[in-house]
Amino acid sequence: MPKGNKLLKKERADYIYNKLNDIYPETPIPLEHKNKFELLIAVLLSAQCTDERVNQVTPELFKVGNTPSKMMRIPAKKIENIIKSCGLAPQKSFNISNLSKIIVNKFNSEVPENFKSLESLPGVGHKTASVVMSQGFGHPAFPVDTHIHRLSQRWGLTKGKNVKETEKDLKKLFPKKSWNKLHLQFIYYGRSHCTARGCDGTICEICKMCFPKRIKPFLANKP
Repeated sequence: MPKGNKLLKKERADYIYNKLNDIYPETPIPLEHKNKFELLIAVLLSAQCTDERVNQVTPELFKVGNTPSKMMRIPAKKIENIIKSCGLAPQKSFNISNLSKIIVNKFNSEVPENFKSLESLPGVGHKTASVVMSQGFGHPAFPVDTHIHRLSQRWGLTKGKNVKETEKDLKKLFPKKSWNKLHLQFIYYGRSHCTARGCDGTICEICKMCFPKRIKPFLANKP
């Protein structure tokens, strides 16, 4: 691996793939859940909220509503009171209540196993659907959050102006069989080594290997 010159994109991708596998051979799912419905709700709650906070909130919520049929019977206001520390509680509680009813009435109380149906649910966008499809059902997907978007920019894997473009570029670079594990490895590394404020594209090990001559801080496009 050359250390004095900038690597080509495919060389960077191969190095990153191997390095992340060395650092994170195991990739436990950060959001605690016991079934696919709990995972869906936990991912929805994680918008603009840390996984740690979500994991503190969900035990109380799932104690009274761990299935769509149970959740739909809980008043939205009660849901809001339980999840208020997650932020955006009024909108999230409204979406949780309504999507629970839809899953019961339209999908026979089962979380749907396809992107179109998942993304038709209130509060469920492509990223949330991708997490459920990959972590819940085991289908290949590459959910892109702010961590993954930032790292992909810093590491020269994409010039995407949004998460949709970044996801498309990453899927071209990495084997499909690796997507589910790799997106979690990106997140872990972005939280601990290549953080938004702790690394500016010139500090962490991967940034320095990918761009050894980079001197000025790298400014990533915000998604």
